[in-house]
Amino acid sequence: MGIKENIEAIKEQISNAAKRAGRNPEEITLLAASKTRTPEEIREAFNCGIKVFGENRVQEAREKIPLLSDLPIIWHMIGHLQTNKAKYAVKMFDLIHSVDSKNLIDELDKRAKKEGKVQKVLIEVKLSPEETKHGCKENETPFLVEKILEKENLKLLGFMTIPPYVENSEKTRPYFAKLREIKETMEKKFGKTFPHLSMGMTHDFEVAIEEGATIVRIGTAIFGPRNY
Repeated sequence: MGIKENIEAIKEQISNAAKRAGRNPEEITLLAASKTRTPEEIREAFNCGIKVFGENRVQEAREKIPLLSDLPIIWHMIGHLQTNKAKYAVKMFDLIHSVDSKNLIDELDKRAKKEGKVQKVLIEVKLSPEETKHGCKENETPFLVEKILEKENLKLLGFMTIPPYVENSEKTRPYFAKLREIKETMEKKFGKTFPHLSMGMTHDFEVAIEEGATIVRIGTAIFGPRNY
């Protein structure tokens, strides 16, 4: 199956998962995770109706995004962001999913101010015990929310997480439910609405949608296996 057929199949799965949860499929954004993908593949996916693309590495995005500047793509940063790359990220990305420290918050705010921009962000929460995963600890979340809300040039839209990879996607449900619970707790605590939960990838996005995901980050199911 090609990219077009893949996207159609995913949209149907998104719609079905939303209906199972009594949700409107329209409130779920299908983000194409485009790490290692060529500009040609991205262009094809865009022409099949995908408007939002997520990159994992600033360097790769800096090479790729200019080649697609003729398309009105909305670019998201979905990978770990080092503080020293914040200045590039603010220039390129509409939404940064991976904010996980006070240092990064300070740097993004400073860079956004220089760009005359309000940078939209999500806080990445590490709910998985795996060493390789990034994100703040659950108990650090209120502190980071507070720090972002203090900044004039940052706007907090919600939260992101990556659960451990397991064959049985049903086992990821507690992680997604937990992130939704964190979001609801933070909304009560700060009297704000944080509309987005970025969670769910190719193998577990349906479960994520059932638990409240508003952005699903899908790569392999759109483009096929990655070429490294």
